[in-house]
Amino acid sequence: MRKKSFMLILGVVTLVAAICAAATAFFVVKEKQKKDDEELMEYLDNSIE
Repeated sequence: MRKKSFMLILGVVTLVAAICAAATAFFVVKEKQKKDDEELMEYLDNSIE
């Protein structure tokens, strides 16, 4: 019984860590994409002038 409880707790902790890692990666990629879009718009605005 004790081993099952330990495995359950370990599984929950692992799941939470995986969700946090995925969320962090998602927000980092979105932020980079936003920055790249802003740089592209700035470049296009300057190239038109």
